[in-house]
Amino acid sequence: MQILNGSLALIALEAVTAFAYGAELQPAAQSAWQAYVRTADMHMQTRADAGAPFLWLDEAPSRKRCVRDGAILVLPGTGNGTQAVPGGLIHHWVAAVFILHANLADVLRVVHNYADYKQFYQPAIMDSRLLGCAEGYQSFSMRSLHRVLFVTAVLDSQFVTRDFPMDAKHWYIVADATRVQEVENYGRTNEHVLPPDHGRGFIWRFHTISRYEERDGGVYFEMEVIALSRDIPASLRWLVEPGIARFSQSELMAWLRRKREAVTAAAGAEHLVNWSLAGERSPVR
Repeated sequence: MQILNGSLALIALEAVTAFAYGAELQPAAQSAWQAYVRTADMHMQTRADAGAPFLWLDEAPSRKRCVRDGAILVLPGTGNGTQAVPGGLIHHWVAAVFILHANLADVLRVVHNYADYKQFYQPAIMDSRLLGCAEGYQSFSMRSLHRVLFVTAVLDSQFVTRDFPMDAKHWYIVADATRVQEVENYGRTNEHVLPPDHGRGFIWRFHTISRYEERDGGVYFEMEVIALSRDIPASLRWLVEPGIARFSQSELMAWLRRKREAVTAAAGAEHLVNWSLAGERSPVR
């Protein structure tokens, strides 16, 4: 037993070491990423076409019942959530939640409030700022904290989002990270930001597709999260990938839980203000 425990400890150390040293994004990994994202966007366009199920939840009644009953559902978007590509790993997860007593406007008000993400999603989001917006487009930056296995990474990222309003009850948003940089030695006197595509390769690329449908007395919200990271030696994947999966699920569940709480709080405050204003306008009897 001691020999087995020692062997597992050594393997775990090797897994941590795999993330400890620097890496650089290779062209082959970037090409595979671009092809994967194009396919995901085409699938989204198919969902947006008339006659196709808009929500991933509608593809399986059990998923919708689970979420409608208050659960937060997180499942792999491909295989076990991770797909090896030349020089990297693509992580693809789908998460869904139902926000009772909310409407689409309530949800979008929180979604578009990028400057307050640091309040909604702390401690995962440490800072966030709106950089600019135009009709149907927004850009924002954020500093985020990620933990996988025994590794902690802080990332500075910039995103561009595009809104796709379909009708009064359906909406989807596509977001792309235009820059992801690792913050090395975070919190120390020698803290600094590394150039893009350098560092430990914890995350090199982000792409998200968020879908919203107002129905059944609330709003269904589901999000596909796709990310590109460095590769892991095949001999260590059996140990590392389950850990990555657990942490990916945990992060997404926390993200959706906080989003539901933020929407519920914002919707409640809005309705309270409207009720108060209505009372002020009422004639005194």
